[in-house]
Amino acid sequence: MASERIILGIDPGTNIMGYGIICIEGNNLRLVALGLLKLNKYEDHMVRLKIIFERMISLIEQYNPDELSIEAPFFGKNVQSMLKLGRAQGVAIAAALSRAIPIFEYSPRKIKQSITGKGAASKEQVAAMLFRLLNITEMPEALDATDAVAAAVCHYFQKGITTPGKKYSGWKSFLANNPDRIS
Repeated sequence: MASERIILGIDPGTNIMGYGIICIEGNNLRLVALGLLKLNKYEDHMVRLKIIFERMISLIEQYNPDELSIEAPFFGKNVQSMLKLGRAQGVAIAAALSRAIPIFEYSPRKIKQSITGKGAASKEQVAAMLFRLLNITEMPEALDATDAVAAAVCHYFQKGITTPGKKYSGWKSFLANNPDRIS
């Protein structure tokens, strides 16, 4: 009997946080949910952090993930923006830690490379690959949701969860070993 694994992917943000949940059963990968947490209507940064924590706990209780895969903050020019993003990521991580969920962090470049084969791929290219891989039919309101799914799928590829003893380093490796999975 194949064991089921649930991975919660998070694209942290203080204006919009994306989330994606994937399920792995044997060699089958399927999208369970994806969505956005819109925070820009709240002016107080601390209120936004509280809402991120509460939504993370809600997602954890609803989907019972085995692991959390989260995008690492990238170094930008605006130090204040980076600080706020780091806080948002920290709150999401704290929520997972409070429920003893293992956490894995990947750089934006690593996630893009894992999904598309190119570390400098655009958000649209990442979304297009995910649409094919997971048979997503409806475009989310913002690409933060597909970025979160990408974090989860990246973790799936990095940890080689598909077949015991098999490890995929990215999209190209997955395709080479699973030609029957792509239509």
